Amino acid sequence: MADKKESITANLTPLPDRVGVEGLENKWGKVWEESQVYRFRNTRDRKAVYSIDTPPPTASGHLHVGHVFSYTHTDVIARYKRMRGFDVLYPMGWDDNGLPTERRVQNYYGVRVDTSLKYDPDFKPPFEGTEGKKIQAKDQVPCSRQNFIELCEKLTPQDEAQFEHLWRALGLSVDWTQTYNTIGTHARRVAQKAFLRNLARGEAYQKEAPGLWDVTFQTAVAQAELESREYDGFYHRVAFRFEDGTPIYIETTRPELLPACCALIAHPDDERYQKYFGQYVYSPLFKVKVPILAHKAAEMDKGAGIAMCCTFGDVTDVEWWRDLHLPTRSIIQRNGRIIMSVPDWLEDPEGIGLFQQLEGKTTFSARKIIVEALRQSGDLDGEPRPTKRMTNFYEKGDKPLEIVTSRQWYLKNGGTDPQLNAELLERGKELDFHPDFMRVRYNNWVEGLNGDWLISRQRYFGIPFPLWYPVNADGTTDYEHPITPEEADLPIDPTQDVPEGFDEEQRDQPGGFTAEKDIMDTWATSSLTPQIVTHWGEPGEDGFFNASFPMDLRPQGQDIIRTWLFSTIDRAHLENGVLPWKHATLSGWILDPDHKKMSKSKGNVVVPNEPIDKYGADAVRYWAASARLGVDATYDEGQMKIGRRLAIKLLNATKFALAIGREDENHHVGEPAQAVWDPANVTVALDRATMGALGKVIAEATESLENYDHAKALDLIETFFWQFCDDYIELVKNRAYGTADATHETPSAEDVLSARTTLGLGLDAFARLFAPYLPYATEEVWSWMHADGGSVHRAAWPDAAYYASCAGKADPAQLDWAGRALAALRKIKSEAKVSMKTPILKAEMNVDHEGANFVKSSLPDIAEAGHVTGKIVINSVSHANDADDDQITGVKIVSSELGEAPAKKPKAPKAPKGE
Repeated sequence: MADKKESITANLTPLPDRVGVEGLENKWGKVWEESQVYRFRNTRDRKAVYSIDTPPPTASGHLHVGHVFSYTHTDVIARYKRMRGFDVLYPMGWDDNGLPTERRVQNYYGVRVDTSLKYDPDFKPPFEGTEGKKIQAKDQVPCSRQNFIELCEKLTPQDEAQFEHLWRALGLSVDWTQTYNTIGTHARRVAQKAFLRNLARGEAYQKEAPGLWDVTFQTAVAQAELESREYDGFYHRVAFRFEDGTPIYIETTRPELLPACCALIAHPDDERYQKYFGQYVYSPLFKVKVPILAHKAAEMDKGAGIAMCCTFGDVTDVEWWRDLHLPTRSIIQRNGRIIMSVPDWLEDPEGIGLFQQLEGKTTFSARKIIVEALRQSGDLDGEPRPTKRMTNFYEKGDKPLEIVTSRQWYLKNGGTDPQLNAELLERGKELDFHPDFMRVRYNNWVEGLNGDWLISRQRYFGIPFPLWYPVNADGTTDYEHPITPEEADLPIDPTQDVPEGFDEEQRDQPGGFTAEKDIMDTWATSSLTPQIVTHWGEPGEDGFFNASFPMDLRPQGQDIIRTWLFSTIDRAHLENGVLPWKHATLSGWILDPDHKKMSKSKGNVVVPNEPIDKYGADAVRYWAASARLGVDATYDEGQMKIGRRLAIKLLNATKFALAIGREDENHHVGEPAQAVWDPANVTVALDRATMGALGKVIAEATESLENYDHAKALDLIETFFWQFCDDYIELVKNRAYGTADATHETPSAEDVLSARTTLGLGLDAFARLFAPYLPYATEEVWSWMHADGGSVHRAAWPDAAYYASCAGKADPAQLDWAGRALAALRKIKSEAKVSMKTPILKAEMNVDHEGANFVKSSLPDIAEAGHVTGKIVINSVSHANDADDDQITGVKIVSSELGEAPAKKPKAPKAPKGE
C-alpha cells in the first residue's frame, strides 16, 4: 500500500454455504499453474531480484516428512519476498547423478556395470522394480556402462515426478519453468567448463597418492564424506626384535598389515622410547628391517605408546609416511584384498612363503592367517584383547575404508594452501548465517582441513571429466599432458567423443589417445548450483546472470555445511571471486515422537503425503514453519491439528466479516457486492486501538522475517489473530450488524461503519500476513474479496504504518484491556455453569489503574458482548487481584447478578430415513 490514506476496495464474490480446507490444494494448484503466478519475471535490475539457491533433492532418495520441513522454511521466505515486491527467482533442481542413483538403479533393475562389455542397444534388465527387495550383487545381471547410464536416465524422471507432485501439493511457490537436473546438458556444461578453468589456473590437479577408498562401491572418498563409527576389533600385542633378538612390543588392531610395515613410531617426548630413536628392528614373520622414529602424532597413552606405520592402515599412517619420507609398501588392492604377487621388499624365504598364503585374501582372512602365524612364532604376547575403535567409513558405506594409492583429481580448497584457507575463512565471516551459531561449524571445518578436495570418482553415472590423454608409442598413457576440448564444444563424454586432431580408430592405440574414465564427485556439480541456476557463462544470458548472481539465499540442512555449503563457497571464490550468496539458512533435524532422528534405517520415517492428505497442506506447513531455524523439531500431528484449526478459523472469520450487510433475515448471503474500507471511517476508540495493535504486530513480524526468523513472525501473527477473533470480533459483533443491544439501543451508522471497516481492514491484512504460511486458505479468502481474480501471493505485504495511522492517538492496549474485561464477565457464567447467553443484570469490577479508562471507553461493546443488561461499575484500583488469585490479570469481578438463561430452542425433528 503506497499511500497510508488509501481505502481498500473489495469486489466481493458469493460466499460458500460452508467453509473447509478440503480440496483447496487441487483447486488452487491448478489456478496457480495456469496463471503462472510464481513465474520469475526475468527482471534485469539486480536490486529488484531476490534469488534462491534451492537445494536439489536427491531424486533417487525416498520421500519422508523431513523433506517438507526445510523446504517449507524456504518457501515462507520466497513468498514473503515476492509480496515485498521482489522478482523472486525460486528454481528447483534434481540431484540425480552419483552413487545414490546408481545404487537405486542397481536394485530397481537388478543390474551391475561390467566395463568390459560393449553397449547392447537391445539390452533389457531382468526387473522393472523389485518392490523394496534388495538384489544381491551375485544376482545382478552385468551390462555395459552405457546401458547402465541409460537405465539411470530412464528411472530418475520417474523419481523426480514423485518429488514434484509432493512439492506442488505442499504449495511450494517454485517457478517450474526454472528447473534443472545435475546430470542434464546445462549442468554438465557448467561443471565441465568450471573444471577446465580450474585446471587452467592450476587449481585442479591430479596426482598418484594414498587416499581413502570404499571397497564396496569401488571408489575414492573425500574427507567431507567420512563418518567416524565405532567398530569392533582386537588389540594384538606383537614383538618386533632388535638384531640380538630383544623384543620391543607394539599393539595393533590390524596385524594383517605387518608385511606393509615401514617404521615404528613413538612420540618424541616419550621417555620409554627416546633411547631407541634411530635404531632398527625386524618385523615379525617377514624379517623386514624398519627404523624406530619419532613423530608428534604418536599417542603416548594409546596401547604400548609405540605403533607400527604401515602403508596404509589409517590417515595417521599417511601423515607419518609423508612427514618422515617413508617408503611406500602397499599391499591392499582396490577390491579390499591382498595383492596377488609377493612385493619386492620381502626377501626372507619364510616370509615370502607366508605372504603367498595371503595373496588374494580379504583383510579378514589374512588377519586370521597372520595371527595364527604369530602364535606359532612366539611373537604374539598373550591373546588378542577385544576393543572398540573409531574407524572411518564412507557415509553411504557399510565397511571400514581402506587407504590405497591411486591416480586421482583434486581441487584446491585450502587444505594444503594456507593463503587460500585464510581467504575461505574470511568468506565465512562475510556470510550471514541464520542462526548465527552455525558459523562455528563452517570455521571448524575449514580450519581442520588436512588435504585438498578429491573430486574424482570411479563410478559410472555422473559428469565425466572433459579430458583425454595421449598414448605413447610404447602404449603407456601420458597423464602429464591431458588433452582438453574447447568450451564451445561442451558438454562432452570423452569415452564417446574424440579430441580434435584424432579419429575414433586411434582410441586406446599407441600414438593415439585414451579417455579419462573417472567421473566427477556429485558435489563437484552440486557445488555449482548458483552458477547453474543463474545461467553463468551461457551465450546471451549475461543479463540473467548479472541480475541474479551473487544470489541472496542458500537454504540447506545443517549436516551438509562441510560439503555443500563449503564447497559452493570454494567454487565461487575460485571462479567468481565473491560469495555465492549473502544469506544461509540452516534447518534442524526432524525427530520422531520419541525424539529420535528420522531415518529409513531406523524405520521411523513418515511418508509426507499421509499428513497432507489427513490434515491439509496448510496444516503441515504450519507445523514446519513453527520450528525455528537450526533447531530440531518433533514430528507432531497435534501441531498439525492446530494449523488446520487456524486455517479453518481464518476462513470462518473472513466469511463472517464479508457476510455482514449482505445477509437477509434468513442469513442467506446476497449477490456479489463491493465493500470500501476507508481508514478514515475507523472512528471508535476500540477500533482504532485494534488497528494500532495490528500495525505493531505487522512491524514486528516484518522485522522478524527480514531477519529470517519465520517462526517468530508466525507466532506474532497467530497470537494476535486469535486475539482479534476471540476478543475484537466478539466485542464488536453486535455493533457491526447494527442491531439493538441488550438495552434496546441501536448503534449509530458511524459506529457501525467503524466496526465493519476495522473488520475488513483487519481480515484483509491477515490474509496477506498468513499468505506465506497458509497459501491455500489465504488464497481462498482473498478470492472472496477480489472478484477480479488477483492472487494474494502477488499482493503487497501489509504496511505497518498504514494501520498505525488508523489508530491516531488510540492506545493498542485498549483492545487487550477490553478483552480482559469481557473474559472476566464470561468467567462468571462459566463458573456458574450457565449459558454464555445468560444475561448479567449488574456487575462491579475492579480494574488496575492502567486499564480502567480503557475498559470504561469500551464499555458499550463489552456490555453487549457479555450480555450485560444492567449497570457495570468500574473501580480503578492499584491491584485488582493478587498474584496467586485465579482471576483475569488486572481485572476482578467484585459482585454480579445473573438473570434467567434464555430458553433453549427445541431441536427440529429428524426426517425419516430415505426422505
